[in-house]
Amino acid sequence: MHVYIVFAHPGEDSFSREILGQFTNGLAEAGHTYETGDLYSIGFESEMDAEQYRREVGLDPGAPVPDDVRSEQEKIARADALAFIYPVWWSDCPAKLKGWFDRVFTYGYAYFYDDNEERHTEIEIKKAVVICSAGHTLEHLEETGIAESMKRIMLDDRLLGVGVREARMEILGGMMPKDDTYRRENLEKAYDIGKNL
Repeated sequence: MHVYIVFAHPGEDSFSREILGQFTNGLAEAGHTYETGDLYSIGFESEMDAEQYRREVGLDPGAPVPDDVRSEQEKIARADALAFIYPVWWSDCPAKLKGWFDRVFTYGYAYFYDDNEERHTEIEIKKAVVICSAGHTLEHLEETGIAESMKRIMLDDRLLGVGVREARMEILGGMMPKDDTYRRENLEKAYDIGKNL
């Protein structure tokens, strides 16, 4: 299976980057191939400009898209599966990744409507996994309802709604600064997720 990994963290020495390393080690162990889109390293422009906004609201599926958007869509087309790795900031992904969805999941690609108002997509992905690290423990996020809201937005709206057949979220919680209580356990989980994808 070929996996396109969308990675979003600005730090070179971040825990998210350690997760990426363990996840890709697991993928390699299982014989999968992968490509990583490091959104900060490539300088992905997360803000939609006025021209792209007009394209989206114009609902013309054949209208051209920016080159960087087309490049990301081509990476998705090469993939059997998608993975998203990022830290949880204010109960969601970093703005850089949110902007990736805003710009890459364009009208005519991620969704479009036929003459009968039926919704369609060009995306054909077998599965997706979302791996996010969080300062709070998973238990806290579940008790407060934050975990459920994160899953509904990322899985139901952003992935399952646009042609991804199966998607799941793994929250690697308890990663408060200077507290390594869950570090090893979370890194082992990241490896296992890759190996058993």
